[in-house]
Amino acid sequence: MKRSVLKWGAALALGAFAQVMSTVALADDATQQLVRRGEYLARVGDCVACHTANSSKPFAGGLPIQSPIGTIYSTNITPDTATGIGRYTYEDFERAVRHGISKQGYTLYPAMPYPSYAHVHDEDMRALYAYFMHGVAPVSQSDHAEGIAWPMSMRWPLTLWRWAFAPKVEASSPPPGTDPVIARGAYLVEGLAHCSACHTPRGVGMQELALTAQQGSTFLSGGGQIDNWIATDLRGDPATGLGAWSEADLETFLKSGATDRTAAFGGMTDVVQHSTQYMTDADRTAIAKYLKSLPGTKGEVRPAYDAAISTALHSGDVTRPGADTYLNSCAACHRSDGKGYASVFPALALNPVVTGGDPTSLIHIVLAGSSTPATKAAPAQFTMPPYGWRLSDAEVANVLTLLRSSWGNHASPVTATQVAKVRAAIPVASLGAAPKR
Repeated sequence: MKRSVLKWGAALALGAFAQVMSTVALADDATQQLVRRGEYLARVGDCVACHTANSSKPFAGGLPIQSPIGTIYSTNITPDTATGIGRYTYEDFERAVRHGISKQGYTLYPAMPYPSYAHVHDEDMRALYAYFMHGVAPVSQSDHAEGIAWPMSMRWPLTLWRWAFAPKVEASSPPPGTDPVIARGAYLVEGLAHCSACHTPRGVGMQELALTAQQGSTFLSGGGQIDNWIATDLRGDPATGLGAWSEADLETFLKSGATDRTAAFGGMTDVVQHSTQYMTDADRTAIAKYLKSLPGTKGEVRPAYDAAISTALHSGDVTRPGADTYLNSCAACHRSDGKGYASVFPALALNPVVTGGDPTSLIHIVLAGSSTPATKAAPAQFTMPPYGWRLSDAEVANVLTLLRSSWGNHASPVTATQVAKVRAAIPVASLGAAPKR
């Protein structure tokens, strides 16, 4: 009798232990799923781009970010308990990401796009927290002191800025009847992907003039200069925006960084390389559908191709200023017809980057060169070399004026003064050098 009682008790104990272990396993699996979800969302938000200065120390911060008031350095967001966010509760994390308020209580610089992150859902915030607490390696690295002189370094004016311009924390809600795929695209674009931070113009207080499509037609209509690059118009304008792009073009661009007619440059190279190439096909489709749903705002007429300059260049006619430079330095890749080579060298004809109102990006590319991103879909990188070392300001201005007024392009001329201004902001080493003989 005593042995049977002991056996019965042991069986109960083993059963209870197995149930506890099963519950622990289920909880652990649920945590791992949440961490994996958070890792995906961190890629959507491209957190690594700003919070990584050293590729061997992901998310450890220290990246210098130029702003109108001075240099801001990104912070360590690894779970290190001494120098990172290892002691953050979920409430601390959520308040920093969506409200722009640090654990210590001061307002963050809006280089952290918390006005966009205010639209992120609670469940996605919890997944992000799980990832940064359990999926990121802790790195001991103290935050870099901000390079901002007093009195602009005072934090209390940022609180006033936040009160005036940051939205209430609430998930964006599309109008009733919105296609669910477009609604998903709006959620991604307006929230974690924070496209507005670069692609929307800003007001006198450096605030985005609109944070959602419902707030006005300035939303995604093209931003200002960021590190001497211009963030382009993402609305349906046919000459300077996405009016001539198809949904398939956008999906391909987000996945590979290039289409048959154009390629990523400047900051968008990092966005594709670190973020959009890792999105699911469904999310890239949603973003493409949403962007294509935004109407143009500039009243543009879709331009038509004009072969006049192509005929002149093909015959060797270099009477127009900049034509000889184009034939000597550009035509081998971009062709005399300006159509480039599909998925390799971008077309210059009817390219919104070429015809944009501000030619800064074009000037920057010619002076310092540019490389396409290396992605899983398109691993080969193609590079345009820098020409700043051998072309004068006047020569760059002439050739870009030629591009902006040829093949059906209609944009304002570029001046040598504009070129000189961009040149002065680019490190000399980036302008290239004469090849050694």
